[in-house]
Amino acid sequence: MSQAPESPGRPQRPWWRRLFGPGTGETPWAGDRPRLRRGFGRIMNVVVGVVVLALLITAGLNTERAVNAVRDHFAKRAPVGPDSYKASRSFPGHTPQLVFDKLNNTWWGPGVTQSGDGEWVEARFDRPTRLLDLVITPGVSTRPDQLSRSALPHRVEAVVTTADGRTFTQVLTLDQGAGGQRRPFRVGDVTAVRFVLRSAYGAAADKQVAIAEIEFFGPSNSGRS
Repeated sequence: MSQAPESPGRPQRPWWRRLFGPGTGETPWAGDRPRLRRGFGRIMNVVVGVVVLALLITAGLNTERAVNAVRDHFAKRAPVGPDSYKASRSFPGHTPQLVFDKLNNTWWGPGVTQSGDGEWVEARFDRPTRLLDLVITPGVSTRPDQLSRSALPHRVEAVVTTADGRTFTQVLTLDQGAGGQRRPFRVGDVTAVRFVLRSAYGAAADKQVAIAEIEFFGPSNSGRS
């Protein structure tokens, strides 16, 4: 044990020197084991702490989205009808309201042959509406023997407008078959959906694309207080 008089205490070193710098250089007491400095371990602890904090923040921000996704998955569906409709153009006698009239033996067509690329039909809602699914019935009816009477929509871009004025696009790819085709369509606060034709089955110089029906479904109000 040193008999030298005790020296005044040293001021504490900055944290960055304690983290990366060398030791004090003092000789350990007899029987004591020098403490190993694990700078890398401290860095890893800091990194892990930051990652965990980021995950917690992300989880907190996405909690509402996750809850909505689960609720939408199990929600009972109910039909939702648009309040108005319009189209880029229409074949005489086959106006856009016929595609939303809940009858599958009436149809809308753009009145141009081939695929009708760029032509569209649009549904509008007076109040922001939450949608969960849609059903599109291609052709002039649900009867298989009438599929060849028109070209059938293949790739359709659904341009959604929300209550805050933003727009985004979902691409719908349809099958070449008769009857309604259901597609998930989970969007909230919808004020308009424009269906833009991009390609078609059976496009020809003497045929136009026909859509018999487009149906929207949202969460049912049954069971709500």
